[in-house]
Amino acid sequence: MKRLSVVDAERCVGCQCCMFACSRRTNSHGLSESCIGVRSSSGVEHGFIVVACRVCEDPPCVRACPMGALTRTEKRGIHLAEEKCTGCGSCAEACVVGAVYWDSEINKPMICIQCGFCVDFCSHGVIEMRERKAADDAK
Repeated sequence: MKRLSVVDAERCVGCQCCMFACSRRTNSHGLSESCIGVRSSSGVEHGFIVVACRVCEDPPCVRACPMGALTRTEKRGIHLAEEKCTGCGSCAEACVVGAVYWDSEINKPMICIQCGFCVDFCSHGVIEMRERKAADDAK
């Protein structure tokens, strides 16, 4: 399975084009529906951090969900069964990289579906879809 990978975070200029692309995937015009995040890592001189779901082998977000609303799939990463989700936020608290974003309008998590739509909008080569080894999950 190819997964979204941050291949060179040092090349990120913080343009947030990946975030806009992700939001546009759902016809949203702002950044509130993005499932990828870019933030400063303590000032412009220290660069940026790109936060995206890693689709962990044993995802803590899936384990933390008391309703079984999240499942790990081989093709699309973490799947949310919205009808089961109560909006408790346990998944967001459990994610060790902070890649569970929140839709406050419907009170549900938003997690990258590994579609790769954002990759074509990153002109700096920070992210790409690639096969990942189990060792990548440990990083």
